[in-house]
Amino acid sequence: MYIPRHIEPVITRIAKRKPAIVLTGARQVGKSTMLRESFPDMKYIALNRPLIRESANENPSLFFEQNSPPIIVDEIQKAAELFDYIKDIVDEDKTKGQFFLTGSQSLKLMKNVSESLAGRAGIVRMLGLSFREISQSPWRKPFFVSRDSFELREYGAARIGGFNNLAGFIHKGFFPELHETESTLYDWNDYYSSYFQSYIEKDVKDILNIKDESAFIKFVRGTAALTGQLLNMTTLAEMCGKDIKTVKSWLSVLESSGLVYILEPYHNNLGSRLIKAPKLHFLDTGLACWLMGWNTPKQMVNGAMWGHIFESFVVGEILKSFYNDGIVRPPLYHYRNKDKVEIDLVIEEAGVLYPIEIKATSDPKRDMISSFRMMDKIAGRNRGEGVLICLSNQTLPLAENVWALPADLI
Repeated sequence: MYIPRHIEPVITRIAKRKPAIVLTGARQVGKSTMLRESFPDMKYIALNRPLIRESANENPSLFFEQNSPPIIVDEIQKAAELFDYIKDIVDEDKTKGQFFLTGSQSLKLMKNVSESLAGRAGIVRMLGLSFREISQSPWRKPFFVSRDSFELREYGAARIGGFNNLAGFIHKGFFPELHETESTLYDWNDYYSSYFQSYIEKDVKDILNIKDESAFIKFVRGTAALTGQLLNMTTLAEMCGKDIKTVKSWLSVLESSGLVYILEPYHNNLGSRLIKAPKLHFLDTGLACWLMGWNTPKQMVNGAMWGHIFESFVVGEILKSFYNDGIVRPPLYHYRNKDKVEIDLVIEEAGVLYPIEIKATSDPKRDMISSFRMMDKIAGRNRGEGVLICLSNQTLPLAENVWALPADLI
């Protein structure tokens, strides 16, 4: 069963303005499925098929004679020779919405786009299913911290019915295939085992010349174990037994392939008092749980890392809300100073900072938002409304212009 994606109107909108649309995202998040559902009469070509890929690379001109636009080309980064031909076609014919190009390895893909299609292509990022999509919520706007927004979001929202259901979703993860039918623990294990092996074989080895696969697996498991925490390259290097240069290279591949998100720190003129390290978030919590051997939701919530997993889930859902509105560089940051005062997430808009704290608790308290006052000390910025996203069942006031918000109402 296909679950409609909130990004669909964005694709349609950009297709009216640009001759090419480039859709990036991790393997199996539903990019090509969404395009084929949105444009059922459009020709679809998958370059992961060896004979088709060989034809595209060896004779691009003939390839496009046989496959004239409008066309969907899946895994376009596997046939780099096509980009110059696409450029020539759209320069000669200004028709909008001719090429819909997808790729699961944006590092390689975006290099080709910047060299050949700069100014000619609209860029869209896509993650796994959002909680809004799974619950079939009509609310499509980017997450924003305001009581008015919360009230609009809450009106008519589909609620999931308690902590156990939410924990089950976080543990299952957000790849569409896992939500198409009722899945079991065995399905879950089999899916992620197959997914991870495919990721190494089809994505990573295309870019990295990995001679020590076991070290890379340890590295990926290390990133999962550090989700929701400050990024420490030295710790990651120790986990996999490699030097920091190698770890940086490997991390850039995880980031570009949509598996992790690097949340940058907020900077201002008080920079000497701030911690400059970014935060690491593993974007699919189901894959993170599988990598760490948490085979049930109970193991996940009883583990010492439950708070970090919950934080990464919330950050991921907020990030999806921006991506699904076509915003590929959302104004999201974290805040931490040398006194270890921290705020999990900060949204900046028009000189106003909106603080967000994330706690895996059903009993929100006012002292959980005490760090918000640090926003008042930042010169040239105003503090906006704040929110504590937690496991409560209803939206509650915590302080003036600060509310506790249930996680299923993100």
